[in-house]
Amino acid sequence: MRASGWEAPVTVAELVDAGPLAGARMYGAGENPVRGVRIVDELSVFATVAPHTAVVLIGPAASGGWAVEMAMRRAWEQAAACVIAPAGGLSEGSGEVLAERLGVTLIFVDEDPLIVAVRVASAASRPDAARTQLVARCATRLAEAGASARRVLGVLNAELPGTSVAFLDRYGRPLAGRRDAAAGRWSAEVTVPDREGGVLGTLVAGGSSRSPGWPAVVRTVLGLAVAPLTAWTAQESLTAARDFALQAALAERLIGNQMSEAGESGKSGEIGERSGSGEPGESGEARVAATALGWPVGGPITAYQLRLLTPAADASLVQALVTGALGQVPVLVRGEGWAGWSASGPEELAERLYHCLRTLPWPCAGGVGAQVDGLQAVGESLLGAEAAAYVAGEGAVVRADRMGPAELLGALPTGVLRAPAAVVLRPLLEIDRDGTLLETLAAVLDEGGALKAAERLGVHRNTITTRLDRIRSAGFDLDDAATRLALQLACHVMLS
Repeated sequence: MRASGWEAPVTVAELVDAGPLAGARMYGAGENPVRGVRIVDELSVFATVAPHTAVVLIGPAASGGWAVEMAMRRAWEQAAACVIAPAGGLSEGSGEVLAERLGVTLIFVDEDPLIVAVRVASAASRPDAARTQLVARCATRLAEAGASARRVLGVLNAELPGTSVAFLDRYGRPLAGRRDAAAGRWSAEVTVPDREGGVLGTLVAGGSSRSPGWPAVVRTVLGLAVAPLTAWTAQESLTAARDFALQAALAERLIGNQMSEAGESGKSGEIGERSGSGEPGESGEARVAATALGWPVGGPITAYQLRLLTPAADASLVQALVTGALGQVPVLVRGEGWAGWSASGPEELAERLYHCLRTLPWPCAGGVGAQVDGLQAVGESLLGAEAAAYVAGEGAVVRADRMGPAELLGALPTGVLRAPAAVVLRPLLEIDRDGTLLETLAAVLDEGGALKAAERLGVHRNTITTRLDRIRSAGFDLDDAATRLALQLACHVMLS
């Protein structure tokens, strides 16, 4: 069943933009509906012209500027929809001034006016048929465009004159098309599903046409574009799934392009285009390709890191296992393993990453970075995830936003630092025969006070106080922040 407005009368602008008057030169708004056509060869015929009629001038009525000007005045008196005149009867400049002054749309045509009249009459009598022809032409052009987001958007913006179309990702961020798609008197949108039944993105169109039928036509054409866009998604996913290096390179491009993207965003009316080429720029291409793969390219994201504890692994198998556990996320070689990012929050991502570790045939540790606002800050989250994975033990996952002193100390290379730590603690070790004082000092520094240290060691608070007095007598100033930090690091290394 067709949407409301499909059979509404065509407007003058619609005839010029996408109908039988395509290519004609129009002066005036062209907002009036066209309900019929009348051929006028003499000014006396105007007495029988009904309102909302497209007047086609021929013969004496079209010969010379004076005749066309008089016809324009009579058309205004009869509330005609527009006046169609052969080119040359009136200068272009005079026609524009006259149309503006009288408020009547004037159209110049190069073809035989009688042939034009027949075409306009057909469109006016069967507006649904005229719009069906446009939809059929768009369907043919979209089929020729194939599975390409760039070509599909090119067809839509070329075949829907007076209309701006854009493709937005599921976060509402523009991927391709025209930036002013949401502007205008009206708008239409169609959801594009991904291969898993979710939302890949949205086709949005807008324009200034007052034709009540035009939005319905545009919405129908947008619906025709869903199939090639879905096919494009499947094709991109299949291609990338066969090539781990391709996905990794795409992820690196996305990260590297974030800083330059902001400076280029306002230089062109087309989203992500190279200047004057009509083709998407590098940043836009990467973002569109990532969207086809289902990767998060906007909104809050969280990075992850898998640290490999053995030297050998199959990257393709890792990719399959990671995406099986985390969903459609990028997987790239980073540090001592693999990394990427997800739309999940830190808690959910950490849980999924933990289950992922159970499926990997190699010993690994995992880290999850802090959640950030978008790809422009993903580097920060990746660094946090890498640090968290470094301190995590085999089969464990550590969150960067929950790393405390214990986790940071656990990352220290104790073998290298053992000799310097022994030098720092030598005065204490010389009087600490059974290690009690070293253990007490570590507990006090880790817990931040004697009371919690006593609870940790299972002794009375007074016992801790007595031991602290002995530690101070060895020459340690526990009130000095730098001294406390050095002692805490040294205690951790020695006790490890």
